[in-house]
Parts: sequence; C-alpha cells; structure tokens
Amino acid sequence: MMDTQKEALRRIISTLANKNEELQTFLETVNSTLTGLQEESWKVMSELEAELKQLRSILEEKGVELHNTIKEEQQRKEAELQRQLTEGKCALLSCDQLLEFANQTLTITNEEEFLKAAKQIKERVTMAPAFRLTTRPAVSESMSQFTVDFSVERAELQQLHFLPVPRAPEIDANSCSAHDNIIVVAWRPAGEFEDEGSSGQTEHYDLEYRKTNHDSWLRVVGEAGWDRIDDITETRATITGLKFDSRFLAVRVRARNKAAAGEFSEPIAIETRAFHFSFDPSTSHPELKVQGDVVTWEPHGFKGHDPRLKGKENKSSSRSATPSPNKMAAVRAGRDRFAGESYTVLGDQEMSDGCHYWELRPLADWKSFSVGVAHRASLGRFDQLGKSAGSWCLHASQWLQSSLAAKHNNRAKSLDWSLPQRIGIYCDYDNGDLMFVDVDRLRPLHSFKTKFSQPLVPAFTVWCGGISIATGLQVPSFMGKFLSTNRSLSSLSQ
Repeated sequence: MMDTQKEALRRIISTLANKNEELQTFLETVNSTLTGLQEESWKVMSELEAELKQLRSILEEKGVELHNTIKEEQQRKEAELQRQLTEGKCALLSCDQLLEFANQTLTITNEEEFLKAAKQIKERVTMAPAFRLTTRPAVSESMSQFTVDFSVERAELQQLHFLPVPRAPEIDANSCSAHDNIIVVAWRPAGEFEDEGSSGQTEHYDLEYRKTNHDSWLRVVGEAGWDRIDDITETRATITGLKFDSRFLAVRVRARNKAAAGEFSEPIAIETRAFHFSFDPSTSHPELKVQGDVVTWEPHGFKGHDPRLKGKENKSSSRSATPSPNKMAAVRAGRDRFAGESYTVLGDQEMSDGCHYWELRPLADWKSFSVGVAHRASLGRFDQLGKSAGSWCLHASQWLQSSLAAKHNNRAKSLDWSLPQRIGIYCDYDNGDLMFVDVDRLRPLHSFKTKFSQPLVPAFTVWCGGISIATGLQVPSFMGKFLSTNRSLSSLSQ
C-alpha cells in the first residue's frame, strides 16, 4: 500500500515540477516581453519623431522657396515701376520747361524772334520725352498667381496615421516536411488590407527557426535564440544545412510590408527525428584524441605502441604483454578505455530499435580505420572491431597497399571497391540490417544481415591519421533504392 502511495506521490511531484518549470518559463517570457515592449516603444517613438522632423524640415524648405519666388516677382515689378517713375519725372520736368518757354514766347512782339522761338518749341515738342512715354504702368499690382491653397495637403496631413501592419500568416502544417535533413515550411498569407495603397501590401516574409526538445510553445520560448531567413518572396521556404540534434525544430513566419513587420505566426514544431551521437571519450584508446566530431591517432611514443611501426624483435614482446581478450570480456562493462592494439572508441548513444544513419570521412593523412557497430558489453578492452561475434565493421587501409574488407566474428571478406572518401552507415536494428554505402558514388559497399540481440553502439578504430563523423542525419532518400535492391547476404552475415 505504501509503495503505491509513494508511486502516486512521485507522479504528483513530477507533475508539479513540470508545472513549476512551465511557470518559471512563463514568468521569464513575460519579463522579456515587457522589456521588449519598452524597447520597441522607444524605437517607434524615435522613428515617429524623426519622420515629423523630416516633415517639418520639408515644409520649412518649401516655405522658404515659395517666399523667395514671391519676393523675386515683387522686386522685378518694383524695379519696373521705379524705372517708369524716374522716366515720368524726367518727362514732367521737360514738359514744365517747354510750357514755360512757350508762355514766354507769346509775349515776344518782334515777329522774327517770335517765329524763331515758335519753331524751336515745335521741334522740342516733337522730341519731348513726355510725348514718347507710355502713360500706363508697365506691371500691375496683382500677385494672384501666387495664391496658395493647401486644403488638400492639410486634409492628407490630418489623415496621417501609422502604416497598416500585415496580419500574421498561418503555417500549413500538412505541407511542411523534413527529409534528407532539409526542412520545407509552407504557409498561407493573411488577407491583404483594402484601400490602403501600395504601402500596405506584403512585400516579403521573415522565417525564424530554432531547435527544441519540446513541442509546446511555453517551453520553446525559454531556449536559445532564433535563426532567421529574411526577404522571402514566396509562401514557402527551405531550411538546409541543419544537424538534427534535437527532437523538434520550432518555426514561425511573419509578413512585412513597405516599412512595417507584422506579428509572427503561431509557431509549430516540426519533428526532426535522427540519430545523433558523439564519441564517448571515456572509451577512447589513450592514443586517440577526441575533439568534437573528429578522432585522430596521436601516439605517445613507442612504449605499448602498435608493433607495425616497430622492429620485429619488439613485436612478440609487445603482444606477450597484452592481456588476453578472453580474460577481459567478462569485465567489459566495468572497463574505462580501450587499450593495447585496439585503437578503438565508441559512440555515446545506443541503438535498440528503429533505423539509424551516420557518415564517416577519413582525414587527408589517414592510413587505416574501421567503422561499424558493436554490442557494448561484448567488447573487451583489447578487442579489435570485427574479431568478435558482437561486432561488425568495414575496414579500410592504405598502409603498404589499399584494401577494403568487411569483418565480423574474426572473419574478413575482401571487397573489390576503390577506397571511399565518404561512407554512409545504415543500421536497421529491428530487421537486422547493417549496410555501408559509398555516398559520393551512391553505391553499396557491403551489407550484413543478422539478428541483433543486444543494444548496439557505433564503433570506430583509427590507426595513423584520423576520421570525422557526421551525425544528426536522417536516413537519406537514396537508401530506399539500396534496400529494395539489396545484394545477396554475405557469407559473413550469420
């Protein structure tokens, strides 16, 4: 009874712990949103002030330009009228002088003098400025051509408002897919705004994505930042170059118009199921250096070193110092590292069901390596891959001469293929299939057919040089062709 209650209490504790985590994430999200709101508000207000300042500047510049135009016309007309005033005054003075001379002529009694004076008056009248001067102003006082009416502009200014923000698109989950480590995301655009002009039309989309091990939004929020693809002009996007090392990829989309970005769509979680593992440093042979996805062979001197690089006189003594693999098999589960001539390192994830795939590339200076799978508990510290019933491998060598072989249970089969530069390893645990593929040439190298009775781990042997692995890969589409046309089972597959 007490055990039942304890189990029920453990479930309650687990539920409360999960709820506590969700609430913590929720509070962090609210705080982050509040900070973001303040920053965004300051940003848009600054942008508004900048736009208003620009409008004021344009109005002031236009006002100065219109003022100058009116002033120039005023000065032109004033100059013309001033010229007419000057000419009129000169004509008036000349006319007054001629009038006075004519009046004086009337008082002359001598006929000869009178006729002479009269002739002078007649000639002066003919040439007088008063009779050649236009007695109408050259320009008018009207400035009506500079009348302004900004009622339309005022109405438009009064209608100034914020740009319409595009509504969030809706991701079409049924059209999204994940295959060959490529994510395809499709969405439906929200209805465009009516009567808003070209500024409101969606011009492009932004897609954001990030890895997560949870398919609920609250849990996604608290994880690492989003990666983004900008300026997408279609309602579909492809995400490439991903390593599938999480259970899901969360994606969301937003629309952008001429200057504003809308809200993001509700995110969806696309399952990114793949076999992701790393090298297990605790199993690594002392002369193998594990650095991320790379293993290199770095000998520590000749002591205990591979006898292939020593004189024959040391060969037997070196082997005699190596403990028997049979003695070590019983304590396999308790060993720390591989030793002796094994030069082995294992992966840190087991395979107990399903299909799995990963790839290997030899480094430029490689001499010999093996890749395959093994029952973890069946390998002794000094065991080499392919020499026991619990390990299967492909062995490649270019030491002295090039060779490629499939190995299992201390039996080897030579393979008549050129040495590959990129090997794909496919393991179907449930069906007992293990296949090695030359990925660059898209051809199968060898396949084992067996029945796996214990969990498997990826296994590697490196001697001279190094290898790199690529994990977090989905089973590629091209494997379907190889599986459907699989060659006859090897005699090694038992």
